[in-house]
Amino acid sequence: MDEIKKLLKYASLFHGLNDAQLERVAHLAQEERYATQDVIFRQNAPGDKMYIVSGGQVEVLVQDDDGTSLATLYLGSGQIFGEMALLDQGKRSATVVAVQPETVVYAIDGDTLMTLCKQDTAIGYIVMRNIALDLSFKIRHHNYNV
Repeated sequence: MDEIKKLLKYASLFHGLNDAQLERVAHLAQEERYATQDVIFRQNAPGDKMYIVSGGQVEVLVQDDDGTSLATLYLGSGQIFGEMALLDQGKRSATVVAVQPETVVYAIDGDTLMTLCKQDTAIGYIVMRNIALDLSFKIRHHNYNV
């Protein structure tokens, strides 16, 4: 439990939560282990969880219209992916693949986290604010590169 709590403390999505709040979120996390080239989820699959990388590394791949997969970024320890599923339960916008032999992630079910956010509105406010800040940053960054 200490490992996931430490990861959450330094993850931008949970920045601002106190130790008791981090503990509540940590109880929702389930450890998952992947080998090199294991697919964690595929583009267009339903989005129902978010993930925090604990060890190893993942590659985020986006498939274009002709079916070619393009690597967009690599994520390592403490980084989060799949968080958009928390907002809209939409389809995955990318495929995520483990690229190191012992890739460990913690999965948090979106519905379970949203239930916690409704029960503890202080957690909900902080998490939603952080998601909004992250999405704002990504949109601004994308607009500068267009």
